[in-house]
Amino acid sequence: MGKIEYAVVARGAVVLAEHGAAGSNAGAVARQVLERLPDGGNDCNVSYTQDLHVFHVKRTDGITALCMADDAAGRRIPFAFLADIHGRFVKTYGRAALTALAYAMNDEFSRVLSQQMDYYSNDPNADSITRMRGEIDQVRGIMLDNIDKVLERGDRLELLVDKTATMEGNTMRFKRQARRFRNTMWWRNVKLTAAVIFILTVLVYLVLAYMCHGFTLPSCVP
Repeated sequence: MGKIEYAVVARGAVVLAEHGAAGSNAGAVARQVLERLPDGGNDCNVSYTQDLHVFHVKRTDGITALCMADDAAGRRIPFAFLADIHGRFVKTYGRAALTALAYAMNDEFSRVLSQQMDYYSNDPNADSITRMRGEIDQVRGIMLDNIDKVLERGDRLELLVDKTATMEGNTMRFKRQARRFRNTMWWRNVKLTAAVIFILTVLVYLVLAYMCHGFTLPSCVP
């Protein structure tokens, strides 16, 4: 991640607040950049290269935020920094910035510049794209975890279905076996009852034959 080494907020060429390393000529170059910006106060976002450093400029509604960063910082992070600084400055000072004297906000706002320069130079979360990719990776991880859980739950459901189907099959077989057993027992009872009736009939007949002096029951039948 590249470094933001200098930052300034200005109205036209009037510096209202700035922060940068001591002994650097960044301030002098920045003033030259401010003086060379197109006239008319139109909004603009431009970058100027000098040696290994790049001066990035964001002018909106007459207030200019400018920073110097090394070439490794690219454009995305410096302009995110400038948008942040511009928003903070306008929110803090409002229309007072349109008439303020040079360096009128420096004592207070230079600390804000310092803090945000450090944040955008060193904190990976400052890069919205990197942060978005991290959030996407996090969401993707959660989704994959949820998919794994769903698949695992699906396996469990499938196992439960298999067990249910097996139980249903066993129940049907048990019912069929119970029905066959009941039929078998019914026929067995019928056969046993018929056998008992037959035996009793034979016994009664034998007793009558004995008492009536013959199988034709001659003494009992007229």
